Amino acid sequence: MRTRSRLLCCQLLLAYYLGIFATAARAAEGVTFAVTLDRATAERQLPEQDGRRTVSGRLYVFLSQREVREPMRGPSWFQAEPFFGVDVQNVAPGDVLHVDARADGYPEALDKLPAGKYRAQAILDYDFYHQSQAKGVGNFYSAAREITVDSAETKDGADAKSAAATQTFDLTLDQVIAEEPVAESAWVKEISLRSELLSKFFGREVFERATLVLPAGYDEQLERRYPVVYEIPGFGGSHRPPAKYRETAPKTEQDETDFIRVYLSGDCKWGHHVYADSATNGPRGAALVHEMIPFIDSHFRTIPDSNARFVTGHSSGGWSSLWLQVNYPETFGGCWSTSPDPVDFRDYQQVNLYARPPLSLYYDPQGAMRPIGRRGNEPFLWYVNFGRMDDVIGRGGQLRSFEAVFSPLGPDGQPQKLWDRRTGQIDPAVAKAWEKYDIRLILERNWPALAPQLAGKLHIITGELDTFYLNGAVHKLAESLQALGSDAAVEIVQGKGHSDLRTPEVVRRIFREMTASFRQAHPGQ
Repeated sequence: MRTRSRLLCCQLLLAYYLGIFATAARAAEGVTFAVTLDRATAERQLPEQDGRRTVSGRLYVFLSQREVREPMRGPSWFQAEPFFGVDVQNVAPGDVLHVDARADGYPEALDKLPAGKYRAQAILDYDFYHQSQAKGVGNFYSAAREITVDSAETKDGADAKSAAATQTFDLTLDQVIAEEPVAESAWVKEISLRSELLSKFFGREVFERATLVLPAGYDEQLERRYPVVYEIPGFGGSHRPPAKYRETAPKTEQDETDFIRVYLSGDCKWGHHVYADSATNGPRGAALVHEMIPFIDSHFRTIPDSNARFVTGHSSGGWSSLWLQVNYPETFGGCWSTSPDPVDFRDYQQVNLYARPPLSLYYDPQGAMRPIGRRGNEPFLWYVNFGRMDDVIGRGGQLRSFEAVFSPLGPDGQPQKLWDRRTGQIDPAVAKAWEKYDIRLILERNWPALAPQLAGKLHIITGELDTFYLNGAVHKLAESLQALGSDAAVEIVQGKGHSDLRTPEVVRRIFREMTASFRQAHPGQ
């Protein structure tokens, strides 16, 4: 009975997330968005090549029934609304593009859109650097306009069928996303460094960005050199420093030393590159360690010593920091990772990727839908619809971000898919390829060499109620580290989730611990 109740509950939730249309009148079957690339805007923006100005990318139409923000800033992970995407090639100024039932759609295709009133907005995403289409500098977008999608049942007979077949909404791409530079000051300095490694990999100019926040007194104590903290944001984050540093330089707390703070960004077209070298995203870790860090050491008064260089981050940034410490143990003097993405693929947000026979990401062995997000102990996000949303984004979603880092390239030049998009079943060959990014396996397989290099350097903190079930992998990694005899400090905080773990108190504690580690190696500093 309990299993049957669970199945019924999951079926009802699936109906809500994927089939909310049942509660609304069915839309006109022929709804189409005619999206025009404004000629004057495009001719100003696009460079001429071989006598032509064209652009290729992914065209989206976002719909919303809320007034909170522009529709194109979706989709919200937690309250996703309908949106549609289609890849486009060689679009010229003045061209009209059509988004209709053939486009990828979330939660379903456009011909299943419920009738009603919406705000509609189009955006043509072709920028190279950003995961979010709404942040991509140079992307073309339209104004948001109010539309009313008619129901196929609003009229009788042939008139109704004709009206349903011809409902078209015009949107014009006549605006361009502008650059928003970091506001620099005497203590805030933005770096844009051309990466030789990434430029060679992609066959185009690639620049990596970071922002330094210098300690108070940096310009006065000209003989003093400083330890450095590299901080990596989570998914969707950037290299912009906290707003509190706009007005004043960092103030050193009691029991802390002064640090140069470097804010990095894992942002890329496929989501978050997590500073791991990969077949899709290129040599991101190598570019940081062999290009960005030496550049910072040569242009600012750092202490260019691994024992004066630390790394921290949260969520995808938490995974990044642990990855960098484990793979470049002689570069960093310690990592403080909070709420990291899966660090042991035997618990990939509750799924063992190595299980035989292969498991399904979508459904557990009893046929119930697997959750990927929860509030407290109550599930509210499910793999099946979260994965569908990722695929309509086309690239840049969280799950496809993992595939872009961990998967080899397929014959189509795209990251190989970990799971079957219809059944959710994991592909054992792809899961096997993922082993090279399984942090637990890397540690176990290389422990004799890594043990002395990582002594005292590993610190991991996560919440027992992590919103995305990331705590399970941390539990397993902790057990493995203990069996290896590691002195890693792994802390699982009761009652904490994903977004409420890294409090100001936790951040201050991290800086105190970094200070203690630094002073142990550099007495008197």
